[in-house]
Amino acid sequence: MRVLVTGGSGFLGSSVVAGLIAAGHEVVSADLRPPAVEMDVTSQSQVDAVIGAAKPEVVVHLASIVTPGPGSTRELEYAVDVTGTRHVLDACVTHGVRRVVVSSSGAAYGYHPDNPAWITEDQPLRGNDEFAYSQHKRLVEEMLAEFRQRQPSLEQVVLRIGTILGASVDNQITALFERKRLLRIKGSESPFVFVWDTDVVAVIQQAVTGPVTGVFNIAGDGALTITEIAALLEKPVLTIPEPALRAALAVGRRLRLTPYGPEQTMFLQYRPVLANDRLKTVFGFTPTRTSREAFDEWRRSRRSY
Repeated sequence: MRVLVTGGSGFLGSSVVAGLIAAGHEVVSADLRPPAVEMDVTSQSQVDAVIGAAKPEVVVHLASIVTPGPGSTRELEYAVDVTGTRHVLDACVTHGVRRVVVSSSGAAYGYHPDNPAWITEDQPLRGNDEFAYSQHKRLVEEMLAEFRQRQPSLEQVVLRIGTILGASVDNQITALFERKRLLRIKGSESPFVFVWDTDVVAVIQQAVTGPVTGVFNIAGDGALTITEIAALLEKPVLTIPEPALRAALAVGRRLRLTPYGPEQTMFLQYRPVLANDRLKTVFGFTPTRTSREAFDEWRRSRRSY
């Protein structure tokens, strides 16, 4: 099978490209970074030209801005995440691509006090406007739903991925766990669901070749509260009332001491907790590690450095 992977030079993309090649597929990696074929998803003409030349049967769309760099702007993030996805979808339709596999996120559900304890794929998408990544994933999924109506010939597999852990994962979530004390908002345990990086790669590979389409949460079994995570790390927990933290963040942002504003308390309080029943029963994939096992393996890998 001929497959094109956007974001193919990234952390996840490079593993997906290597896995698909090892499985015998002909893979075109597209990215702004070498050794991939150069493709800027914000350029409609470039996306159209690369996909038109590659003529893939399946496109795996991973290109997005998960952790913005210091020079990033909300406009750039929107251009990559939302406009870039539209360019990819339009090119897929124009050039007769059979299937698109898209990496979405549990963040598309949003951070809300009335989120159910376990979120299933039939819950509404309410990605918060306050968080660029959450809002953009919601907008992308609304676009995908529109394409499912207008362009049913383009098959879709949409993966709402939880917090990825792996031996070399280092991001804004793992940075929370590296601090001397873990932060907890009073009255909220803020559970995390984790999924091991090789499981995510295996899911994407199965999405490329398997018969099943649709929308799936990607997470290991179970969840860990911030108190449980702190105990596993043998670190203390700093518990702060939400109004106090909100006020401190407001002052910190005003003084440019932190990039985070008072809205960040919602991110800490109301994390969407992904149920993976549909992944196991419909998609046909059972993660090799539970959330606890993935966290334990990540913890051991950090201590070995």
